[in-house]
Amino acid sequence: MSTTIDRPTVVSLEQWLAARREFLREEKELTRLRDRLAARRRALPWVRVETPYTFTAPSGLVTLADLFAGRSQLLVYHFMLAPGWGEGCRGCSFVSDHFDGAMPHLLARDVSLCAVSSAPLDELLPFRQRMGWRFPWVSSHGTTFNRDFGVAFPPEEIAAGPVNYNFARQEVPLEEMPGLTVFARGGDGAVYRTYSTYSRGLDLLIGAYNLLDLTPQGRHEDPEAPMSWVRYHDRYEDVAVAG
Repeated sequence: MSTTIDRPTVVSLEQWLAARREFLREEKELTRLRDRLAARRRALPWVRVETPYTFTAPSGLVTLADLFAGRSQLLVYHFMLAPGWGEGCRGCSFVSDHFDGAMPHLLARDVSLCAVSSAPLDELLPFRQRMGWRFPWVSSHGTTFNRDFGVAFPPEEIAAGPVNYNFARQEVPLEEMPGLTVFARGGDGAVYRTYSTYSRGLDLLIGAYNLLDLTPQGRHEDPEAPMSWVRYHDRYEDVAVAG
């Protein structure tokens, strides 16, 4: 990996400050737009979850309501790990590397977080241990949960052409795709789906991307395969972590 980069235009400090102040105006516009979108997201209508989903957790069978762990809001990350895969998706692992650090702050704001995959629990837990993750992770194996929330597709459906993913008909490369669904407990005790996001909508979960976006080279990704550089965090070579 190169330790230097080509320089763009080099200017005086006064010129740099002028350019930076001009760009700050655009950054503030984006911040205000992001705040407006967040407010509209919170105002979206809810839909009641009628199916009595059950999952397999280390403690045994649990319901969707149990995943709230006594809180009123729940984030479910649809982690790509199908039966027989042996290890989880690299991209989903990249996303999930950010969960444990955020967990205390989410819990303090009445939000629980859980990952759900379709592989049996005995295939999830060894990979979770390898990655050193502590966030809750349960199996939806044998249920329609992943399919109902738009992240699982039978091979014959994929072969037949476009499927419904990310609220549109499109072709998908795998039987499992990533996503995030937000649930809430209503005053009536029922569980409601409030929001789902997929594909590039998941960028919001990746703090490393936000840091890379601040650097001169940015994400420095192949547009046709944007996450091709990502490795499991225990598979990077020649990476020294300062400590």
